[in-house]
Amino acid sequence: MKQAVQVAEAQDIVLNAVAALGAEKVPLRDALQRVSAEDVNASRDIPLGDNSAMDGYAVRYADVAGSSSQKPTILDVLEILPAGKTPQHQIAPGTAIKIMTGAPLPVGADTVVQIEHTNADDFRVAIYEAPPITSNLRRRGEDIHTGECVLRQHTLLRPAELGVLASVGQAQVWVYQRPRVAILATGDEIADPGDPDNRDKILNSNSYTLAGQVAEAGGVPVLLGVAPDRRDVIHDRLASGLRADVLITSGGVSVGQFDFVRECLNGLDFEARFHTVAMRPGSPITFGLVRHVPVFSLPGNPVASMVTFELFVRPALLKMTGHRELFRPRIAAVLQDGMEKRRGVRTFLRGVLSQDDTPPTVTTTGPQGSGILRSMSLANCLIDISEEAERLSPGDPVAVMRI
Repeated sequence: MKQAVQVAEAQDIVLNAVAALGAEKVPLRDALQRVSAEDVNASRDIPLGDNSAMDGYAVRYADVAGSSSQKPTILDVLEILPAGKTPQHQIAPGTAIKIMTGAPLPVGADTVVQIEHTNADDFRVAIYEAPPITSNLRRRGEDIHTGECVLRQHTLLRPAELGVLASVGQAQVWVYQRPRVAILATGDEIADPGDPDNRDKILNSNSYTLAGQVAEAGGVPVLLGVAPDRRDVIHDRLASGLRADVLITSGGVSVGQFDFVRECLNGLDFEARFHTVAMRPGSPITFGLVRHVPVFSLPGNPVASMVTFELFVRPALLKMTGHRELFRPRIAAVLQDGMEKRRGVRTFLRGVLSQDDTPPTVTTTGPQGSGILRSMSLANCLIDISEEAERLSPGDPVAVMRI
């Protein structure tokens, strides 16, 4: 068996083997959490013209300067101007227009007095306090100028970005395609939760955790079910999965007598890039290509499956969907419990990070066996222990990957 590769080397191998998918144009309502595949320039100013930032009275500052409750300024009200309407009058000395938020600023006005500082009837208004000149105005183009780039390629589209695109008239946007990710579980001992004959079987949790991880990373999960330990069935399911953009298998890649996944992949012209990674959990992970389709054969143990997805599959999916930031954020924390590990193996412990402490602290979730799926459910981070470390004590600094 070939020597295990280090985690960082394996990540480089994976990322060098994948590329961003093509682009597609989608309506804004379908673009949330997608990644833009184009730069977008504004075709209009935002705001389109000078307008009022609040309800009040549009006035000439020269008329109201020095107004007070003891000496209010009295102005004639020419009209009431709601948002979306064009003013019918210009502001002349001694006049005002009652104006609503977002309404266009009348010619001649240079200030809006908020309504709280006035007292009025339908014809006249008393100004009791004058704000500084040009107060309570939104100037044309103060948010966005015509021709300005409002969205860069490779930007994650959040609600704010969708709003900006809509404000400049973009009803659709080019985004990177979402990869279809086929997921296959294998093993005679595995059954789906809904199967009637599952009493003495291990229930298939991996397909559902992986499907959730795929969706969270921006992919489209395609569940291929559970294949029994039969070469013909596994071969056919793998061939079906290769019609997707990515294929993930769970289990069946070790050296057991009935672990047929690797054998069947080889029969499909699988080009392996690595078979083992020097890490725990998740050492028996295989990665390679079948005719440009990335194939990840993940371990069958639930925690090992999830951890290897986080480290290798998720960054690949993010790259395929146009992201530039491919890895989870990391911070330094202080370990609250001790551990020992084998030198030369990078270890990922499930942990609970508390950022309320200064500095942040982290503790493990308890037993760290690769089959204890609840350790992932309890965790909000992975504690990343380097290959060189052999023993850590409470109070030691560690690197934490937030998940």
